[in-house]
Amino acid sequence: MQSNYAKEGKTAAIVAYLSIIGTIIAYFLNNDSKNTFANFHIRQGLGVWVTFYLLGALVSIFDSWMISFPFYIFIVVLIFYGLITAIREEEKPVPFLGERFQEWFKFI
Repeated sequence: MQSNYAKEGKTAAIVAYLSIIGTIIAYFLNNDSKNTFANFHIRQGLGVWVTFYLLGALVSIFDSWMISFPFYIFIVVLIFYGLITAIREEEKPVPFLGERFQEWFKFI
């Protein structure tokens, strides 16, 4: 567990993983306080949801459950991993792309 600073941004961090709308809501929840813990998880959540939509569009071309099923498992694992780290008040990036999300979404 981190300090009170992480506890203050915990709600926005958790909301960021619930959906793309949740990520937008978390961004505006954190807009005034600029909590770095919440910003970290908002960037991670945004990255996961952008990955979901981009890879989802690519996977939908194949129209095969053998391709779609592993894709959905991959996304669910990323969401749950991010959600659990937010609940535990840890700043661990999601596997594979988490470090990239922090670089790509520095504007948040």
